[in-house]
Amino acid sequence: MSTELSQLLNIKYPIIKAPMFLVSNTAMVIEAMKAGIAGCIPALNYRTLPELKAAIYELKAAKVEACPTDGRGGSFGFNLIVNKSNIKYKEQLRVLCEEGCDFIITSLGSPEETINQAHKVGIKVLCDVTDLKFAKKVEALGADAIIAVNNEAGGHRGDLSPKELIQLLKSNCKIPVISAGGVGTKAELESMLSYGADGVSVGSPFIASLEAGVTDEYKQACVDYGAKDIVMTQRISGTPCTVINTPYVQKIGTNESGLESLLNKNKKLKKWVKMIRFSIGMKATEKAATEATYKTIWVAGPSIEYTKAILSTKAIIDNLVN
Repeated sequence: MSTELSQLLNIKYPIIKAPMFLVSNTAMVIEAMKAGIAGCIPALNYRTLPELKAAIYELKAAKVEACPTDGRGGSFGFNLIVNKSNIKYKEQLRVLCEEGCDFIITSLGSPEETINQAHKVGIKVLCDVTDLKFAKKVEALGADAIIAVNNEAGGHRGDLSPKELIQLLKSNCKIPVISAGGVGTKAELESMLSYGADGVSVGSPFIASLEAGVTDEYKQACVDYGAKDIVMTQRISGTPCTVINTPYVQKIGTNESGLESLLNKNKKLKKWVKMIRFSIGMKATEKAATEATYKTIWVAGPSIEYTKAILSTKAIIDNLVN
């Protein structure tokens, strides 16, 4: 499976284990590298900069051991939320550039500063996009690849189907296009490549992995629920996000509150409302993912349809490539 993505990141298979808030960790990424794919962790999974540095050191050491005899080992990176809601962004970027990683994935904002700083130290930058307009912008800024977030992705997803978005971007952009969303089987991986994608980013199937840093209840929910149980909510980050439609989600609803709706109409207040909603939503998501609680706001995408058991990260990757 040699594609532009596998060449860009020097990996055996053109797959990125997507960064997932609270779910992704070094254990998962190490297993991903051993299997010959790339792995990514949200920088926000680490509360402090020393913790982020420790993760980088661990992954650097593991990468040395992960490279197979054919010269294509794994690759590791971190995801940065680059808008103003993430007050830790600039310091996280500084640490990543000082300590080093293979790539950075940017989300929810302009990647200009990240691209400029990362390229100075040889770090590749891949940018989440949901449409052609933003894809052209990040390409002009010097992005190394585009991650095309389609309407089957988990978390903050786009509006276009995988095929439509891939073909639109491939026809109008010159840098590699990685499809994000809708891959839970090898057949779906091959479909994305047939549409012209240079690789895929896969997240939700890895929630139910042995290595994932969440509760067994969260993992089992990804086994028990399916694509039909995924709904969009505005009650996490202020931006529509996919979650499992648990009884608790049904109880609280998926729309922003009347007060939030009113305040969001004020241009001066909108930024602060989103920052507050982001903070509240992240804390609620963390509590549900790491503690046994009835308040279950579990982020996932429709590709959990094919999650039938809690497996190792290696086994999940084997199912995608073999």
